[in-house]
Amino acid sequence: MIQLTEAATLDIQDEIAVITINNPPVNALGYPVRKGIADGIDQVVQNDQVKAIVITCKGRTFMAGADIREFGKPPLEPMLYQVLETLDECPKMTLSAIHGTAFGGGLETALSCHFRIAVPTAQFGLPEVKLGILPGAGGTQRLPRVIGIDKALKMITSGNPIGATEALQDGLIDEIVEGDLKEAGIQFAKKVLAENRPLIRVSQNDEKIAAAKGNNEIFDHFRKSIARKTRGFQAPENCIKAVEASINLPFKEGLKRERELFTELLKGHQSAAQRYVFFAERQASKIPDFPKDIPLLDIKKVGIIGGGTMGGGIAMNFVNAGYLVTIIETKQEFLNRGLGVIKKNYEITASKGKMSTEDVDKRMSLITGSLNLKDLADVDLVIEAVFENMDLKKEIFSKLDGICKEGAIMATNTSFLNVNEIASVTNRPEYVLGLHFFSPANVMRLLEIVRGAKTDKSVLATSLSVAKKIKKVAVVVGVCYGFVGNRMIAQRGRETGLLLLEGATVDQIDRVIFNFGFPMGPFVLSDLVGLNVGWDDKSSSGSTIREVLCEAGRFGQKNGLGYYKYEQGSRTPIPDPDSLKLIADFSAKKGYEQREIGDDEIIKRAIYALINEGAKILEEGIAVRPSDIDIIWINGYGWPAYLGGPMFYGDLIGLDKVLETIKQFHAKFGDVWKPANLLEKLVAEGKGFKDLT
Repeated sequence: MIQLTEAATLDIQDEIAVITINNPPVNALGYPVRKGIADGIDQVVQNDQVKAIVITCKGRTFMAGADIREFGKPPLEPMLYQVLETLDECPKMTLSAIHGTAFGGGLETALSCHFRIAVPTAQFGLPEVKLGILPGAGGTQRLPRVIGIDKALKMITSGNPIGATEALQDGLIDEIVEGDLKEAGIQFAKKVLAENRPLIRVSQNDEKIAAAKGNNEIFDHFRKSIARKTRGFQAPENCIKAVEASINLPFKEGLKRERELFTELLKGHQSAAQRYVFFAERQASKIPDFPKDIPLLDIKKVGIIGGGTMGGGIAMNFVNAGYLVTIIETKQEFLNRGLGVIKKNYEITASKGKMSTEDVDKRMSLITGSLNLKDLADVDLVIEAVFENMDLKKEIFSKLDGICKEGAIMATNTSFLNVNEIASVTNRPEYVLGLHFFSPANVMRLLEIVRGAKTDKSVLATSLSVAKKIKKVAVVVGVCYGFVGNRMIAQRGRETGLLLLEGATVDQIDRVIFNFGFPMGPFVLSDLVGLNVGWDDKSSSGSTIREVLCEAGRFGQKNGLGYYKYEQGSRTPIPDPDSLKLIADFSAKKGYEQREIGDDEIIKRAIYALINEGAKILEEGIAVRPSDIDIIWINGYGWPAYLGGPMFYGDLIGLDKVLETIKQFHAKFGDVWKPANLLEKLVAEGKGFKDLT
């Protein structure tokens, strides 16, 4: 065996050479791997006794993509595209033997070989678009030649992987193998040599793309089909342009065009933002004062108090991960309704082919319903999900304290209320914390884990572990009103509400926020949620626009009238003169002078309010790091990933410019715009939020 580099070896068995990559944890294609493959090919080509090369990997996966730690650093040759050009032109048979994931550069490596085999559990994908870039080593040129234009476009622009069975059907791999993969690769190579099969160079095989040549309608139709999902993102469009080049240009020119489009993205702020988000999401689960070996509690059974929309959604998360769940309600009709909604949700998923009817039955069998809190005596984790009333929550936790077994975690799903106050009614505040799910809880990825003043580290660590198992992006936050996300959105809500009173229109504000990159504007969102949620007609005093609209019977989409009006069966908002008049009359009553308000002011007041409040949250230690705030906003509030989150965006604009504008607003609108001390400090020192990480 020859040690090519610290990450690659060469072993020759009879006529077959095996290049083995061992670069833990995921065999990323860093310099030692690239150099090892290139040197191995050179040695094999010069050895007349060797007829074929098998590329395989040690560890839990095949090559899972580029080493993104090298991004932004001086390039070290050979670059991956150079290695793959050497592999592509190799005169001897080449084969990739794949297990785990062949992602990004890993799949591009496999596509540069004549043949590919894989184990049944292998996955294949080009996820670069999720980092704001595109496959830059021939993936956009080779994949269409192997699986066709339509499938290649879907894989490349979504970044989503496919499994081995689908890969075999599409022609991406030649065979699914069992047993020892290295030995299977050697035997497959020997069979190809014995049968004298022709060596298939993907770069020269135009059979699956020939019919698409000059047919621009394919790409126009595809652009329209993904336009809504990819709105604002630059990378998907560059991906499409690169695939277009695969059919309209000779292979080598297509590679050149691919690299141009890749470089354009790599140098742009969108890719920088999306790569930042990639790392920030992983960083969020790391708590500075936690030892690595902190013991975790064993969580097998979960109790949910409340079977409504939130409680039911929370229950689905745990059931999907295989936990036993007990749902507590106050009345049988409420319990039946909640269980019925859960079952209906699963049946809808099954109707779309995403699970079987057996899966539905299995998941429902994990749920037990009850009207008695005492049935939570044996659960390991209980989550209270009743409406936002401090007295009610304290009453529930006081009862749980006498019911739950020793060592059980007691969590509240409160969106705003003081977790320490809730914990104070128990004799075990160290086992109490907040688990703030976002609605719909079975869909939204974010989970704010609220660390109380006395929450035990093992309880917090266990909650982080459980969050990962139920596939949530968890961010640890401290106790304050609204925690991080809701505390910040209250500032945006204040400003958009004032802008409405000062002369901006409902549809203007919504349009500006939507065009910034949010999935919808604040008033469309309010209509969707329902203006009368939490509104009480008996105590309503007409003191806010929302109360005025509700008093006029305008509750949002549910009855076709809110900030907008809606035609029967439609969710399309239509500006309504009656709504505008109610708002204008309320504004006049409050003494506001209507004026022309530009789009730029709307953006600055709505977005800079978030940045300033985020800085205050960091000052107070409510968030661990600026990137945690950004992850909360991307996963819980629809902030566009290509702008990295409010704190990243502040750095992108320049904190000096942000502070200057905030000071102007402070002078004009008063102390609600008082600049955060941290913001002033960072600007004075010539630093950004990035310097706090």
